[in-house]
Amino acid sequence: MSGDEDVGVEMGMNAGANVAAGRRHRRRPVMAEINVTPMVDVMLVLLIIFMVSAPLLTVGVPIDLPRTQAKSLDQDKEPLTVSVNVKEQVYLQNTEIPLDEVVPKLKAITDARGGADERIYVRGDRQVDYGTVMKVMGRISAAGFRRVALVTETEQGPAR
Repeated sequence: MSGDEDVGVEMGMNAGANVAAGRRHRRRPVMAEINVTPMVDVMLVLLIIFMVSAPLLTVGVPIDLPRTQAKSLDQDKEPLTVSVNVKEQVYLQNTEIPLDEVVPKLKAITDARGGADERIYVRGDRQVDYGTVMKVMGRISAAGFRRVALVTETEQGPAR
């Protein structure tokens, strides 16, 4: 081998080392973008879940309400509801209670909420005896509650 060939091999080796060294020190710029596609997918799934489950959250005591043409009342806070089902069982909100305990429990709740001026809704199944619903309403009215209302469903048909 001659001296010229030695220099060529040496230069080739050095050139490869410089290229590798340049790659090691050169960095890519930091990517500052956020990929929102997975987040949008999760939000859409949550939206569908909440849309399907929201109507199921309003389930209470199953009662077949009578129908009327009266308009519904506007209400800001959740009203107190006393329900009477087909078996003439009395419920306060969603809890079954004896008829004798309706008034004391209503008084305790209204005192905790801040006043006896609370609106109380009475829901009676259409198959329940009229006297049973009136007995419940009479006890509530006799206890001093003046804002007692019957709950009905709106009638589907031509208005007169």
